[in-house]
Amino acid sequence: MIAEFLGTFVLILLGVGSVAVAVAGLPGSGRQAAPFGAADWLIIAWGWGFGVTFGVYVAGGVTGAHLNPAVTLAFAVRRTLAWRKVIPYWFAQLVGAFVAAALVYASYRWAIDFFDHKAGLSRDKSLSTYSIFATFPAEYFGNSWWGPLLDQIVGTGVLLLLICAVTDTRNTAVLSNLAPFIIGLVVVVIGLAFGTNAGYAINPARDFGPRLFTFFEGWGKIALPGTYQWFSGYWWIPIVGPLIGGVIGMAVYDLLISPLVKARFGPEQEGHVSEEQTTQR
Repeated sequence: MIAEFLGTFVLILLGVGSVAVAVAGLPGSGRQAAPFGAADWLIIAWGWGFGVTFGVYVAGGVTGAHLNPAVTLAFAVRRTLAWRKVIPYWFAQLVGAFVAAALVYASYRWAIDFFDHKAGLSRDKSLSTYSIFATFPAEYFGNSWWGPLLDQIVGTGVLLLLICAVTDTRNTAVLSNLAPFIIGLVVVVIGLAFGTNAGYAINPARDFGPRLFTFFEGWGKIALPGTYQWFSGYWWIPIVGPLIGGVIGMAVYDLLISPLVKARFGPEQEGHVSEEQTTQR
């Protein structure tokens, strides 16, 4: 639980911190005069990617570095993680995300207040500064819940499919301890390919931990229940969508790829720590 807490903490600290730089830090510091644009999206995509990379390096040797309730659930469904560990892992991940969001806020509170003051918005009306911490759907979805939910299912499904491929040594797995870096690149490309739909949470703890913090810190109904001009009651979608998508992504790999490489190369050897290995420790 300590490893999952610290790994998720690092992930959220660097990821949310990169969004704070792009949204409030750069314009507020006078280092960027142009409005939020494509370059800022690259900052965010790479910030989250490196956040995942270094979070995995922190926790990988202990738990395999799930850092994501969707990953934990998928491995439990796969029977490589004991079901009794699911709730403790989820709790540790959620707390790690919450604490990381609080630390980013402590570091960027002045920039956030300056941004809202310049925009003439009270905190509970400021979607921009809220977006530093948690996600929301694009305006083109309107008040539809199906589009954002599908986006989260697809994004997390891709994440788990590629995690399985990257860590399966019977396949073309990454060697020399570079799997965390490649998994970070997976998150970068998901952000570049699907990010504008709904902020690519693809991780219930990543969204709900910071969302819970913003609710207590004054963003009000934008955070919980997740209501703004074109969306309402959104909070559950970045939780349910990733949990569904993670199981689907893992099942796709195990049904379509794993039997073939197993037949050719023998038993599975994955980079993630198995339940048996954990018990032996």
